[in-house]
Amino acid sequence: MVDLPAPDAGPLPDLVRPCDISAVVCAYTLDRWGDLVRAVESLLGQAEPVGEVLLVVDHNDALLEAARRQWPDLAVVPSTGAQGLSGARDTGAALATRAVVAYLDDDAAAAPDWSRHLAAAYGADVLGVGGRITPRWPDGARPTWWPPAFDWVVGCSYDGLPVQRTRVRNVIGANMSVRRDVLLRVGGFDGRVGRVGTAATGCEETEMYIRAAAATPGSGVVYEPAARVEHTVAPARVTWRYFLRRCVGEGRSKAVVAGLAGADSALSSERTYTTKVLPRAFVTGLLSRDPRRGLAVVLGLAWTTSGYLAARLRTR
Repeated sequence: MVDLPAPDAGPLPDLVRPCDISAVVCAYTLDRWGDLVRAVESLLGQAEPVGEVLLVVDHNDALLEAARRQWPDLAVVPSTGAQGLSGARDTGAALATRAVVAYLDDDAAAAPDWSRHLAAAYGADVLGVGGRITPRWPDGARPTWWPPAFDWVVGCSYDGLPVQRTRVRNVIGANMSVRRDVLLRVGGFDGRVGRVGTAATGCEETEMYIRAAAATPGSGVVYEPAARVEHTVAPARVTWRYFLRRCVGEGRSKAVVAGLAGADSALSSERTYTTKVLPRAFVTGLLSRDPRRGLAVVLGLAWTTSGYLAARLRTR
């Protein structure tokens, strides 16, 4: 567990500038080295520079040494938390020196104007902001059977999300940010939720944002599609096997969040997604040039639901 410093007291400030952002990348494997270089360089190359860039290496000495050689002037540090994404993110928050901590996945790259749009979405009643995540598919093409409503399977924005700046419950972890004092006030990320290595689980950001909103009455989270990043999708993740495994993992993760934060909070967005977005995606998929896209919607919902129910029954 990371020893987080005491948060600053006082109201949330109105103005956030790009220089008020600590951008954190968490990495755990050398297998993504090319993507990691692309991610870090995208942050260093922002048109409006962020205040600092930190690279947190999750319990991998070889990666730590390679990264320090690549960026000798950058803050490249080992995770001091338990192995996994939550511990690495908490390490970044503890070391950050700016008002806002932004997290970018190690296989994502931020657009040159990302920092400007992310900062501009903050106001006095905003505790966190996230942006649009576009998949970078292998060979440059989406699999014909893959429904856009399930792009969350590969950590990307999906059909059904707002197309303009909107208040939401949470944003996706590959492109998210939160006020540092709020994150410290709620104790950071919960290690019982989230991903370790290549596990098909997640939702640590969902649970964190729910706690943060509860601890900061009158404030909320904003989705700003103009703050764009591109997320690399590895070839191994465009298979039916991974698709279904990730759906089961998401269901299990949502069950953990429901146990921690309550089912009403954990499933508030998912109810609308299931009753409004997925029926439309099913019909669109059946009428597409590859009807398997409609089948993927049905199987994705079924596998996610089964993972959730199985995990809830085990808990009870």
